[in-house]
Amino acid sequence: MLNWVVTFFIMAIVAGILGFGGIAGEMAGIARILFLVFLVMFAISFVTNRRRPLV
Repeated sequence: MLNWVVTFFIMAIVAGILGFGGIAGEMAGIARILFLVFLVMFAISFVTNRRRPLV
């Protein structure tokens, strides 16, 4: 999930440098949404602590 965030962010930077402002804004928005989804999933995983107990 975090790989997709980085990919969209880099694509947004490249599009912004090349002058495609609208596309860059949309890609940055997608990256922001994916990052928030990643944070929520990380928090849920951290709270539920789905690791196996050390036996």
